[in-house]
Amino acid sequence: MNHKDTETQRAELNELSRRIIGSCLEVHRELGPGLLESAYEEALAYEFIRCGLIFERQRDMPLHYKGVRLDCGYRVDFLVEGKLILELKAVSELLPVHHAQLLTYLRLERRSLGLLINFNVPVLKAGIHRVVSGDLFRDDRPGRSGIAPFVALFCASVSLWLKRVFWI
Repeated sequence: MNHKDTETQRAELNELSRRIIGSCLEVHRELGPGLLESAYEEALAYEFIRCGLIFERQRDMPLHYKGVRLDCGYRVDFLVEGKLILELKAVSELLPVHHAQLLTYLRLERRSLGLLINFNVPVLKAGIHRVVSGDLFRDDRPGRSGIAPFVALFCASVSLWLKRVFWI
């Protein structure tokens, strides 16, 4: 894939994520925090239809293991325009496992961009998390290395370990 194709794909996904986030903001503005995830899912499906977005909801996502298809019950909340995975939450705090879940979905589905949205926050901006997988959004500028995510993960792990050791 050449640079122009890559830039076009990035621009399309960025525009799609902007539209999805706009719909999420509208739902949160109308409903506020404190409801079940299913309520936000219903309202968001309505907003997507209203905005003309094509989506699949509660899409089955089988796991392939050693050439065998396993139906493990995994479901993607939304696959929007066949390109972006949207995972919804309505929890008091997003945990690393929520990010890992979306990242796993992206890898299994071979998608580049996903959004993790937690509606149970006073201001939705704090509940919006963009998750990327693969090389499409990799920063190719000189001096940038692929080690930064690993350093961040390491620092977070050490921080959690220190809290556990010294606070329990």
